Amino acid sequence: MTEPEPLQRLQKVLAAAGLGSRRACEELIAAGRVTVDGRKAQLGDRADPRVSVVYVDGLRVVTDDRMVHLALNKPRGVLSAMSDDRGRRTLAQYVPGDVTRLFHVGRLDADSEGLLLLTNDGDLAHRLMHPSYEVAKTYLAQVPGPVPPAVGRRLRDGVQLEDGPAAVDRFRVVSTDRDRALVEVVLHEGRNRIVRRMLAEVGHPVERLIRTRIGPVALGDLRPGVTRPLGREELGGLYRAVEAGAR
Repeated sequence: MTEPEPLQRLQKVLAAAGLGSRRACEELIAAGRVTVDGRKAQLGDRADPRVSVVYVDGLRVVTDDRMVHLALNKPRGVLSAMSDDRGRRTLAQYVPGDVTRLFHVGRLDADSEGLLLLTNDGDLAHRLMHPSYEVAKTYLAQVPGPVPPAVGRRLRDGVQLEDGPAAVDRFRVVSTDRDRALVEVVLHEGRNRIVRRMLAEVGHPVERLIRTRIGPVALGDLRPGVTRPLGREELGGLYRAVEAGAR
C-alpha cells in the first residue's frame, strides 16, 4: 500500500506550481484568492499536492508534479495512436521518452493535421472527449469553392449522416480563391471524421483539414511534429470548460 504524501505548506505547493515566489503565494492566500478542497484557504494551511484540489482566482491549479499536459501539432500521415502493428507512424515518436501512458484528446484521422492534447490525467481526458461536456473544437478546412451562404445555414441547422444528425456550432468562410475556399468550423461533436462527413454532405468535400483549437488551447504557431507544455491559464481554462459542461 502506497504511503500518503506528507502535507506541505500551501504557499510552497503554489510556488512549485508556478504561481510565483512563496511570499507572493502567501499574499494570494491572505487576499482570499485561494481555495483548497472547496474552502477558502488561510495562512498556515497545508495541502497534499497530489490529491488536494486547489483553485486560484476561480481557476483550477494543477499541483501534482506527476501530471503531464502537452499540446502537439500532429503532422499529416500520423495515426492518432501510440502504437501500430502495421508499422505506420504514430504519436509515440513525438512524446518525451520519460513519459508513459499518455491519453490523446481529440482524435484526428491520419490525413488530418493540427492540435492534439496529450495527458496522463485520465479523468480530464475522458471529460474533454465526451460530447456531454461540450468542449468546442475549431477546424480550418480547405474545400472546393465557392461556398454559398446556404451551406453555413444547412450546417448550423444540422445535416443527416449515416449515424445520426449533426450540426456545427459556428461556420464561416475565411477566404476564397477561384475554385477553392478556406472555411472555419466550430463544433463540440467528436464522432469519427465528423467534419469531413458533414462538409461532404453539403457538397464541399475536404481537401485539407487542420484543427486549430480545443477549448481554450490554441494551436498558434506550434510547428508540425512539435509538442509544448500547456500553460497554467490553458489548464485552468480546460478544467473550467469541463466543469461548466458538467452542470
